[in-house]
Amino acid sequence: MLILGIDEAGRGSVIGPLVIAGLMIKEKDTDKLRELRVRDSKELSPERRENLFPKIKRVAKDYVVLKVSAQEIDELRAQKINLNKIEALRMAQIIKTLNAHKAYVDAPQVSTEKFKKILLDLAKNHTEIISENYADKKYPVVSAASIIAKVERDKEVEKIKKITKFDCGVGYSHDARAIRFVKKFMKHKEFSKYIRHSWVTVSDIKEKKEQKKLNEYKF
Repeated sequence: MLILGIDEAGRGSVIGPLVIAGLMIKEKDTDKLRELRVRDSKELSPERRENLFPKIKRVAKDYVVLKVSAQEIDELRAQKINLNKIEALRMAQIIKTLNAHKAYVDAPQVSTEKFKKILLDLAKNHTEIISENYADKKYPVVSAASIIAKVERDKEVEKIKKITKFDCGVGYSHDARAIRFVKKFMKHKEFSKYIRHSWVTVSDIKEKKEQKKLNEYKF
């Protein structure tokens, strides 16, 4: 029996890609993941995730990592494809590619059955799908997938920092460094592609800048 765990990293980030990882193992190897003490990646330090990454890969029968750039997310959202559907499309792609007997998915929406139906309609294969909220806390194979997704996402963020020579922090709007990055590069010819312009955070920053310009012309 081959089982698959799927999870994402960077869903709400204002900078950088959304990363979705699928990890396939033999069901009997779930105990090996438990022995590694895998947990939801958000509960682990960056050092611990990095340490676990190669160990998880050795347990894996196969794995897939898909990255959706900030630019692509903006383009899809402009076509009225919301983030849940973007995730569903990529998760279904992983399900079809790895073709496991059973897939455990960390559902991004409250209606887990609805999300499961979307995945079944998109995947169109024999894989049984278990769609749950907080699956990354419940199933070791999903916890392991979340670690892979987070490590790969962190690598992408580090690449952005090196290319732009500017610290964007973790890339989320709660991080002041990320906000400074957006303010500095949102109109930059080359570096603006790393920013999700369809995010409300960016719209608010743009509006405030425009308002500031208008106020400067008032007498």
